[in-house]
Amino acid sequence: MFDNKKYKYAAYYIIGAAILLMIINFLIVDLTTQSIKYNEFLSLISEKKVEEVQISNDRIIVIPKVEEGQKKKILYTVNVNDPKLVEKLTAAGVQFGGVAPNNNPIKNFFFNWVLPIILFTFLGRLIFGRLDKKFGSGVMSFGKNTAKLYAENETGKTFADVAGQEEAKESLAEIVDFLNNPKKYAEIGAKLPKGALLVGPPGTGKTLLAKAVAGEAKVPFFSMSGSEFVEMFVGMGAARVRDLFKQAAEKAPCIIFIDEIDAIGKSREGNLSGNDEREQTLNQLLAEMDGFDSSKPVVILAATNRPEILDKALLRPGRFDRRVIVDRPDLKGREAILRVHLKSVKYSKDLDVEAIAKATPGAVGADLANMVNEAALRAVKNNRKEIIQEDLEDAIEVIIAGKEKKDRIMSDKEKKTVAFHEVGHALVAALLKGTDPVHKITIVPRTMGALGYTLQLPEEDKYLITKEELFNEIAILLGGRAAEEVEFNSISTGASNDIEKATQTARSMVSMYGMSEKFDMMGLESPSNRYLDGRPVQNCSAETAAAIDEETLKIIKEAHKTAIDILKNNRELMRKIAERLLEKETIMGDEFMEMVREVRGE
Repeated sequence: MFDNKKYKYAAYYIIGAAILLMIINFLIVDLTTQSIKYNEFLSLISEKKVEEVQISNDRIIVIPKVEEGQKKKILYTVNVNDPKLVEKLTAAGVQFGGVAPNNNPIKNFFFNWVLPIILFTFLGRLIFGRLDKKFGSGVMSFGKNTAKLYAENETGKTFADVAGQEEAKESLAEIVDFLNNPKKYAEIGAKLPKGALLVGPPGTGKTLLAKAVAGEAKVPFFSMSGSEFVEMFVGMGAARVRDLFKQAAEKAPCIIFIDEIDAIGKSREGNLSGNDEREQTLNQLLAEMDGFDSSKPVVILAATNRPEILDKALLRPGRFDRRVIVDRPDLKGREAILRVHLKSVKYSKDLDVEAIAKATPGAVGADLANMVNEAALRAVKNNRKEIIQEDLEDAIEVIIAGKEKKDRIMSDKEKKTVAFHEVGHALVAALLKGTDPVHKITIVPRTMGALGYTLQLPEEDKYLITKEELFNEIAILLGGRAAEEVEFNSISTGASNDIEKATQTARSMVSMYGMSEKFDMMGLESPSNRYLDGRPVQNCSAETAAAIDEETLKIIKEAHKTAIDILKNNRELMRKIAERLLEKETIMGDEFMEMVREVRGE
């Protein structure tokens, strides 16, 4: 309707104010007046309960007499042109008169509509303007960009603050160089990729990397989350995209960072709604990236942990040309990340950071930062001035299994069952070849629900796992239930989580890893949300799915039998270790392996 969006929103506001005014007028009239029938009006006159009457062409307004303290309510009835009405009013002593017709419609319109609307608009701007200043957004800020602007010294991050992501930093260093030296690239005719997509699991440091790029380049940094573009009113997200790119063009060279871009960049395939707010926002983002002047040094960075759901148009050349993988750090990366976070706390010189890095396979930067903080809290709790090795080791267990639950009291029978269950896991792990060494066995309950646990720590990071190693992993998981069967000839509910993990691993062997003779190397399932839960999606018929179940059961039964055979052949050793565990509640890996070697005569 209007070219200028401000006039458009002003028109919406005025229409809304007019509708509200009409409703208020109707409510006021309804509350202060009451309709009566003509015969009721005549009865009031005869009973001398009427004080005054005003007669117009279509209605008669009646002002009744009221006693002191009562509220006066105006009555009205239809004018039926009664020729004897004047005589009746005179006889009853009622004051009466006619209502002069209002022949000035312009004056009526001004006082009844224009003036109230102006008043509403003024009050609205006064109230909502103050709210916008206080909270930064509101009714009067539709379409405005809410991106935070960090000046060069406000991000406070450089590549030195980012550890464990050397490949990602190398990919982004070129962008930094372009922002610092655009002429060098312009002279040869090179164009930098317009956008870079940071992809990886949650907590790996995607946002930190984007801030580090801005800090290294010393340029303004616009930061917005994808969800901030999505508003209740259709068109607001697109307006915010336009405003964001307009501001960025004014501040160039600069960096635009859109976190969780999957909130607006979701694929449009299968979307039946042609006027969806997210789709309009995405279309506007695509248009802005296409129409943006490539000669201006503005770089668009975005982060997501769900790249598979992004619209293909976003990923084509000329938009997000580069995909920078920000994956889980390896051993060296974890050690570097721990050292970065340890800079902000006091710790013992004897701290073995490498050992902690080895003990945290699969941990991301956010996990390691949390562990260092937990260790610092534990040190304070124990009245120490610095973090020691024990604090970090305990922090790892807190993150994995939760804190010790000291108020949970188990019966002797339950305690014995848990002890044999955990020893079953540990013994199967120790007696199978190629398994990770046992670090700790405990029967101290934890807040995450575990009544006890066996902790295995790999000696090195693994990127490939063999069929034999996966089978051994299943046997170790089923070792707890197997120990209960061998020792007590009964089973409990304690193995539920073990069974779930064992079934998942066995099923993946059959459906995804091609480790089944029946299906050979046929892919029957594929992982979805690779960087999140990696939940598998079936690519087969119901009949094939039933056959997968049969193959999975076959693997589980074989692993279960392997665990039972190991524990039956080493029953005395299992009992001896279980007795020690019941006595001490916790056995460390060195002590456990010493007992194993002693009994086996090694």
